[in-house]
Amino acid sequence: MTVLAADASSGGRAAARPGSVRALLAALLGFTVITVDVSAVNIALPYLHRDLGGGMTGLQWVVDAYTLMFAALMLSAGAVTDRFGPVRAYTLGVVLFTAASLACAAAPVMPVLIAARVLQGAAAALVMPASLALVRVAYDDARARAHAIAVWTIGGSAAMALGPVAGGLLSEYAGWRWVFLVNVPIGVLIVVLLAGLRIRSVRHRAPLDLPGQVLAVVALSALTYAVIEAGHAGWHSGALVAGVTSVGAALAFVLVERRSPAPVLPLGLIARGRVAVTLVSGFGVNFGFYGGVFLLGLYYQQVRGWTGAEAGLMFVVPAALTTCANVVAPRLATVIGRRPLIVGGQLILAVGMLVLLPVTETTPVWLVLVLLVPLATGGALAITVVTADLIDAVEPTRVGVATGALSTFRQTGGAISVAVFGGLGAGASGVLTLPGMRACLLVGAVVLALTALIATGSGRKPHSQHEG
Repeated sequence: MTVLAADASSGGRAAARPGSVRALLAALLGFTVITVDVSAVNIALPYLHRDLGGGMTGLQWVVDAYTLMFAALMLSAGAVTDRFGPVRAYTLGVVLFTAASLACAAAPVMPVLIAARVLQGAAAALVMPASLALVRVAYDDARARAHAIAVWTIGGSAAMALGPVAGGLLSEYAGWRWVFLVNVPIGVLIVVLLAGLRIRSVRHRAPLDLPGQVLAVVALSALTYAVIEAGHAGWHSGALVAGVTSVGAALAFVLVERRSPAPVLPLGLIARGRVAVTLVSGFGVNFGFYGGVFLLGLYYQQVRGWTGAEAGLMFVVPAALTTCANVVAPRLATVIGRRPLIVGGQLILAVGMLVLLPVTETTPVWLVLVLLVPLATGGALAITVVTADLIDAVEPTRVGVATGALSTFRQTGGAISVAVFGGLGAGASGVLTLPGMRACLLVGAVVLALTALIATGSGRKPHSQHEG
């Protein structure tokens, strides 16, 4: 990440830089909008379908086009931030994200919307690490910086949980285009906040592994295309060709990364037991949580026939529980340990998917809310501790690369779950069915059980910071 510049005016005293609160507000707003866009769009999908058509395949790509680019380009985003400096990189990312949001809102047909979502995801991949780097350089005092990062983290978690609420209310009362339009004034406000900042940071020409980055995008995109197409039309030639392309790109990626002097994904680093556990756990949590939000949004609207506003309001209580779990998790980890909480959180999330199996179109609302408690809390308990454990598992100079890899694994888990659940839950009809939903819940529970099992049995040896 970006190296802190010396602040001669501080005279060695522990103090925040001038404009630090302003920088934190700008960073928090940006992190919030890119996080909300991951989950808010899920509730707007039926409205998108009504206006633009596209079927379930199109709706899946509206979600996954954003998530995939977010996942893949996070691998290089840290290096880009180091080259430009956090203020410039963050400003660039916000401007691009705002322009892409405007293009999404104006999209006349589904292909244009999907293309604009690709640009949104690419911009979000730059905004996320640059916003954190901005917070880091805005505070000299370690304690104040830790508090600011905690605010940034909790704000992002709350935004993810509240995204469906915002998406439902905006879609119902203002129209689905406002799910994207609301980003525009926020983007303008962020640029205004950044314009007056006088925060200096050391920039350096961090190497970029362009071949590795391109191959990562190809591998993930082809895999997602294969899963989506196979779910709706079977393993015909298109899905099969995409699957083979994904495998070929993945193998080429491994070869390139082994030879690259500055790989986007250092294979030696991610092979460490403790690091591998965090990456696999991050994938599993997002597979379950993102997939669960995707399913619930369709269940409320397509199975129960509710409006987007009614569906969005059903996420208020789970959002509150998710935020509380994020706050409690670090304290709970000091009592029972990080590894038990990482494993336990995934198992709670798996149970949360299993207890939803008996739900029907007539299940009382209060009972649905009760059944959502483990789904809302399990992933939140695990993921906060996963991030902290990853940071402690690597050298300080490799934190940026490691956290970028974690973000990539997490977003990939979310993208794959939407690809799998869309085809499995709706099939060729394009409408979620209760049997399809139950199949998705079972798949999600199995994936989480497997990732929890891996976390239980891996990374038990003491970690040496010189390995890999």
